[in-house]
Amino acid sequence: MISNILNRPFFIKLFNWEYWPFHIVYTPIYFYWLWLGIRSRSFFFFSTSNPTIKNSGFLLESKKEIYDLMPDKYYPNTILIRSGTSLSNVKEKMVSGRLHYPIIAKPDIGMQGLAVKKIESVSELKKYAEASQVDFLLQEFISYEHEVGIFYYRYPNEKKGKISGIVRKEFLAVTGDGHSTMETLLKKEKRFILQLETLRNSEADNLFKVLPKGEKQILVPYGNHVRGAKFLDASNLIDETLTRSIDDICKQIDGFYFGRLDIRYNSWEELRQGKNFSIIELNGAGSEPTHMYDPKHTIFNAWKEIIRHLNILSRISRINRRDRKLPYMKLSEGLKMIKDNGKYVKLLKEFKEQK
Repeated sequence: MISNILNRPFFIKLFNWEYWPFHIVYTPIYFYWLWLGIRSRSFFFFSTSNPTIKNSGFLLESKKEIYDLMPDKYYPNTILIRSGTSLSNVKEKMVSGRLHYPIIAKPDIGMQGLAVKKIESVSELKKYAEASQVDFLLQEFISYEHEVGIFYYRYPNEKKGKISGIVRKEFLAVTGDGHSTMETLLKKEKRFILQLETLRNSEADNLFKVLPKGEKQILVPYGNHVRGAKFLDASNLIDETLTRSIDDICKQIDGFYFGRLDIRYNSWEELRQGKNFSIIELNGAGSEPTHMYDPKHTIFNAWKEIIRHLNILSRISRINRRDRKLPYMKLSEGLKMIKDNGKYVKLLKEFKEQK
């Protein structure tokens, strides 16, 4: 009886801080942000951290514009589709862009995994394109089995960058026992219970399948915490070889000093050597140190990590302002950014595939 109650979504979220709303987790951080703003004489001090990225990658940055800053070999083949583009034109762009199914569709300006979908066919692409009210990307699906988020920073007046954290991502997946349906298997894991409502829409035809014993099926093939991925702190894997490889990559991205690289890779040793990987996304000033979401960590550890990274962000921004004479974002510009972001998030949350 008690276990059934505790397995309800409300109590799962209540007793596991990693599921708390953003504004609850960050409430104490707002006061520290206020202090950093006073110290920098701007509440939008972050705006000089990554000068080649719109808003330094804090809000409303274009993923395609960020990809364009990187050497082609480091990221998946990607094309930009403007909202309202006809299906025939989309298919033409796929041909010219050498894209083949399956592909990943996602908003060009995205957040929290909203409206990200693996597309397997023309009919699925048609539904996605018709439902999207914003510009979106079609991207080569990277089949590497593993995914990590690597947080990188480099002070502009220093030659070498550093890795400040690594998160290893476990995709939402179930392993068959030979007699239970996939939905039954999902109900055994609290993390997956929170995804059931979404999966009943996206995987309605699969949830009543019975997988053979030992067979594993991935239901959400991307490492997004909001979409059910489990985040594990792998910062203990930071070493000189990996740091040198990531530093070499990031220094090829003009104007990038602070952020998180979400990477799919074949094996850890190959990634350490800078081989057989693909940067799925590069996030800037708005990046979270997502290794903090490891279930073993407390909310106090999360606050510590957020503050540590804010201090780094603030220092980078001040150096760029001082040495490169870059102006901070004006108050009016910052408020407009926040207002425009609110409108945009509303569009993303209204995204619904046509049946």
